[in-house]
Amino acid sequence: MRDLLFEIGMEEIPAGFLEPALSFLQKRFVDKAAELHIGCGATRAMGTPRRLTLMVERLAEMQEDTSEELLGPSKKAGLDDQGRFTRAAEGFARSKGAAVEELQVVDTPKGEYLMLRRRQAGVATITLLPELLHGLLLDIPFAKSMRWGSNRHPFARPIQWLVAMFGDEVVSFEHEGIVSGRTSGGHRFLAPQRFAVESIALYEEQLRQRFVVVDTARRRQQVVSAIEQAVAGVERLAGGRVAIDEGLVDTVNNLVEMPFAVCGTFDEKFLQLPDEVLITSMREHQKYFPVVDDKGRLLPGFVAVNNTRVNDLAVTRKGHQRVLRARLEDALFFFASDREKSLAARVEGLGGIIFQARLGTMAEKKDRLVKLVKALADKIDPALAEDGCRAALLCKADLLTDMVGEFPTLQGIMGGAYALHDGEKDSVATAIVEHYMPRRAGADIPAGDLGAILALADRFDTLAGCFGIGQVPSGTVDPFGLRRISLGILNIIAGKGYTLSLQEMVHKALALYGDKVAGGAETVAAVMAFIKGRFVNDCVSRGMAADAVEAATAVAFDDVNDCLSRINAILRFRREAAFTVLAASYKRVKNIVKDNRLVTVDSQLFAHAAEKALYELFLEVEKEMQAYLGRKEYEAALQVMLRMKEPVDAFFDGVMVMDEDLAVRQNRLNLLTALGNLILEIGDISLLQEG
Repeated sequence: MRDLLFEIGMEEIPAGFLEPALSFLQKRFVDKAAELHIGCGATRAMGTPRRLTLMVERLAEMQEDTSEELLGPSKKAGLDDQGRFTRAAEGFARSKGAAVEELQVVDTPKGEYLMLRRRQAGVATITLLPELLHGLLLDIPFAKSMRWGSNRHPFARPIQWLVAMFGDEVVSFEHEGIVSGRTSGGHRFLAPQRFAVESIALYEEQLRQRFVVVDTARRRQQVVSAIEQAVAGVERLAGGRVAIDEGLVDTVNNLVEMPFAVCGTFDEKFLQLPDEVLITSMREHQKYFPVVDDKGRLLPGFVAVNNTRVNDLAVTRKGHQRVLRARLEDALFFFASDREKSLAARVEGLGGIIFQARLGTMAEKKDRLVKLVKALADKIDPALAEDGCRAALLCKADLLTDMVGEFPTLQGIMGGAYALHDGEKDSVATAIVEHYMPRRAGADIPAGDLGAILALADRFDTLAGCFGIGQVPSGTVDPFGLRRISLGILNIIAGKGYTLSLQEMVHKALALYGDKVAGGAETVAAVMAFIKGRFVNDCVSRGMAADAVEAATAVAFDDVNDCLSRINAILRFRREAAFTVLAASYKRVKNIVKDNRLVTVDSQLFAHAAEKALYELFLEVEKEMQAYLGRKEYEAALQVMLRMKEPVDAFFDGVMVMDEDLAVRQNRLNLLTALGNLILEIGDISLLQEG
């Protein structure tokens, strides 16, 4: 066995391209090795902006021998009456590169067939690697690829060199005029000379000596260490620390081959800007890390990470400070000029912003939001209606500000800041900020009810409108982020514990569009099915058993928290031994009643004591269960249902349900249907898997 090294050297690729490419390289190699029957040990994919590297330990030197069984035509078609091979048999053998005499007659579940059994001897791995590695290079998917110069194959950036070594042996192949070898490149500025990789074991160390940390995880640790050390040496920021943004660390890590951090400062006058403005100016445009004190308050400092070491740190610091100062001066100007006009005065201008070409303007959306917020507040807390409607009126006005025009990610945040400046209530300003929450999957939901109500109204409006004009997600295409919007609705309702009818709100949201959209029961049903799909997926992804989720949603999905309560009751109850008793009884009942929907029972038609006893107990259990169901105590309701076990068994043992007397038969079916409907108040437990 030998180790394998494969490195693709290239011009710097965008930071977001690196991790997906490395993940692909590792997975695709493992899959291809398995497909080719080549054994291997651990695989590692590492990289920098200038190189994608795959290292494989203990790769087998020989491909495994394989055997295969190829089924051909049936015996009847492959052999004639004299037992001679027919043209069908000869054609099959020829297509497989075999002699017809190699075919054998075998028994299969479908009868006797001709089969070709052959053994394929493995070949040396070194003979397979050129095609395998070249195929990996060609298959790497990038968000955007181009053909460079006269090259025929697209790639993210021009390829400069290829290293391919199997142990000490070079794996030779050619790509666009570049021949693979053992020559790699060091840091572009600090060690630009090409060098020969002495051995796979020394590869990382040789790069480190040339100012390249190829191990992505190790380089990330160095990024964090470098930015923390950079702050420690600045007297003006004494006691400060870097505010670590994990996403920014990942981005910076993918922009450098070895990190060199420098700490800079800016004028304290810029601290009058909202924190989010400062952080966004530093993070999004310059990839700088902000500095905070021990209470998390912003200090007038930042840390930049460079890809090269400089001789005069002061010059580099001044350069970064000059660039950031220009950004912050613009932000301060926007902040001051924006506040000269109130949000309320800007609302009229929303008519000039298109929400969606077929759904109208932001002004129309604003009007719908006011009405939806009122409807939601009436159900959640009527006292919130007035402030909620005010927040709905103003929540999109910051789209017309210069600050949001420059920093779109600050929408909502700037609206809240400007609302406070205008003298709006704190609750209104907070709701404007929070109505964009959660901003992504797993993020925080609005803390206040006012923000939650406005956030729900905004999402219901967008979801209903898009479905109303047929803009429905398909496959990976979801231009309006409706999956994320649906999850936001579900997470807010669940997190806040609201009791809401999803169907009612969807119907209301559609109705507010008037004739702009296709409303009606069909569209409502489509939206509900979509939300239900997201609910099921989300529950399963959080560890809930899929069959329990299906059992609860199969009977009812409208009130999110009620559905969650029923799922949790089923999950807890199924752990008890009594679960199998109830499940078995219900499955038997369901199989017998089939499509019967009638539940009217006439006790005068009872002919056996067992059916009378079952009916009397059913009435008692129904009354007790309805009390528990009214309080949403579903587990207790299931426990009560267990009292039906013995009477049900006695009924089935002593009573013939499908009696010849049609009236008696229907009466018994109605009794069993009523019994089954009690369980369906919680979930269709026939869908649960035992064990």
